[in-house]
Amino acid sequence: MRKSLLLLAVIGTLGSQAVYAEEAAAPAAAAAETPAYTLAYNVGLYSQYIFRGLTQTAGHPAIQGGVDYTHSSGFYLGTWASNISWTEDERSFKNSSLELDLYGGYRGALKDVSYDVGLLQYVYPGTPIKGQIRAETTEVYGSLGYKWVTAKVSVVASNGLFGNPKASGSYYADLTANYPVTDTITATAHVGRQEYNISGTDNYSYTDWKLGLAKAFANGVTVGGYYTDTNGKAAGYGGYDGGNIASAAGTVFVSKTF
Repeated sequence: MRKSLLLLAVIGTLGSQAVYAEEAAAPAAAAAETPAYTLAYNVGLYSQYIFRGLTQTAGHPAIQGGVDYTHSSGFYLGTWASNISWTEDERSFKNSSLELDLYGGYRGALKDVSYDVGLLQYVYPGTPIKGQIRAETTEVYGSLGYKWVTAKVSVVASNGLFGNPKASGSYYADLTANYPVTDTITATAHVGRQEYNISGTDNYSYTDWKLGLAKAFANGVTVGGYYTDTNGKAAGYGGYDGGNIASAAGTVFVSKTF
């Protein structure tokens, strides 16, 4: 359940390409060389961790970070982690305060159209209480983008979905626009739909949306904030720690890529 998983993967894959110039009198031009692969790292501090409109930390701060390997062919691998609290807040797990995401796939572009397909594994170390299945979830995903708009679908490939059994075939579909207001400021608008394919839990399906603004600096630091809300307050999502996991919320953050 990672925040804006697509944005972190895109940021993590930005590599540098050396360009060689020549003097007008030089006999031949030296070809620019593209590195065989790039490694990118990211770390961030968030006032809370929001995933698909739901708070994962009961409104408390989250420290997040990851690393991405990208080959020049378009193949990539990555991992990302964040502290969480929902597994213990719901009294479903013991000694469980970490989410670890492992993912890999292939991405490319044809003129203004980008594409990305891959596999994502959510890992939640900890001990489930008696009668509770593990929260580990596997999703396959695919996305298409045109300029600054991206549509993505993530389909559950595992038996369970974040602790809900027999959820194979459930999916999350979203549409995200990251509009470059200036060279350093980006406005984000997002809407998503989580559909549960679980008998007897139709009320778990819900819609979420987000509006945000971020400013990037030349040193790799980005600061920003976003506002999120869902219609899940009446869709089977109770509250904990004095709040509601599906309630409207504002989040601010500072992150750095290097």
